[in-house]
Amino acid sequence: MDDKKIIELFYERSEQAITELSKKYGSLCEKIADNILNNRLDAEECVNDAYLAVWNTIPPQNPDSLVSYVCRIVRNQAIKKYHENTALKRNSIYDTSLDELEEVLPSSASVEGELEAKEVSAMIDRFLETLDKQSRIMFIRRYWYSDSIAEIALSFKTSKHYISVRLSRIRKALKKYLVKEGVSV
Repeated sequence: MDDKKIIELFYERSEQAITELSKKYGSLCEKIADNILNNRLDAEECVNDAYLAVWNTIPPQNPDSLVSYVCRIVRNQAIKKYHENTALKRNSIYDTSLDELEEVLPSSASVEGELEAKEVSAMIDRFLETLDKQSRIMFIRRYWYSDSIAEIALSFKTSKHYISVRLSRIRKALKKYLVKEGVSV
């Protein structure tokens, strides 16, 4: 079923909307949550919470891209659950990908920082537009979907070392771009 029809089902308040959403994007949503949480039960809970959030927000929302909308909600739910689960301990997979970006991105620990974070987010979007398709996919898979370097290497049929080096170069280019745009990193 296409996304527009699924959104129509949400507007009709038909429970079939959740069923169709799950059929079409359930495995992607579970992968995103599991990449962040490394816990199948918590991932399933986040996906179910995300479905409820979608149910509660469509209507009035009418997303242009249903998959992006759902994935963003799943990711936010998983990050929230991750912080609940790991308040005192570290999760190596998700923390590693965050640590890689830490030296590039400024902290947003204040209200001004939150506003700056939105501006930096827009800058990152513009930066990603400058990358070739392969680099952009690697970056998004690593830092949005939290895929491991091994998973990315497997999908590109290359070595983990190649992916690590490529991501390192992308991060350096991002840092240079942000500094050029006036962001203190």
